[in-house]
Amino acid sequence: MGYHQAGFDVVGVDIHPQPRYPFEFVRSDALELSEEFLRSFDAIHASPPCQHYSPLNALSRHKVYPDLLADTRDRLDHIGLPYVIENVMTAPLDKARSIVLCGGMFGLRTYRHRRFESRLPLFAPPHPKHVVMTATKQRKVRWAEGWHVSITGDVGTYVGPEAMGVDWMSGNELCEAIPPAYTRWIGEQLMAHLETRAPA
Repeated sequence: MGYHQAGFDVVGVDIHPQPRYPFEFVRSDALELSEEFLRSFDAIHASPPCQHYSPLNALSRHKVYPDLLADTRDRLDHIGLPYVIENVMTAPLDKARSIVLCGGMFGLRTYRHRRFESRLPLFAPPHPKHVVMTATKQRKVRWAEGWHVSITGDVGTYVGPEAMGVDWMSGNELCEAIPPAYTRWIGEQLMAHLETRAPA
């Protein structure tokens, strides 16, 4: 949604059905898409599965999650288009070529840090201090008291949508999403870059 707000026509790709996705959707393994298809776009945003890198993985030691970040980066480097890779803070993204975005930068009531790597020179807004308490339990009650909320597990649709700026997902989907404010911020930078490359 953030890229749409920044002026892009958006096509989403996921290996699983996404019945509430608000734009054109292709169900596929993103790493198996043809080069011809990928090169038909101006830019690519990739969010490889984060569970392998997430500290929450320690709670599910019996599960094995894919480690697809390096393969994703290699594929995007080969395609040669401007790209952004998003993931959790503990993922092995290149810190020299990435920025961190936080809900506090956009006035949201969740902090939800995420890192965004790109070969383009991205910049982030000022990062405010975290001065508001964050609820991981009793989120509906704490929200009414003015707390922030953590978007984890089935956060539910009673505070999650407002905290994230998303009103079309279930609680479980919200916990795997990022606020559109993040991708709008990045999308505006991507758009400006593409406009400078466009022929006069």
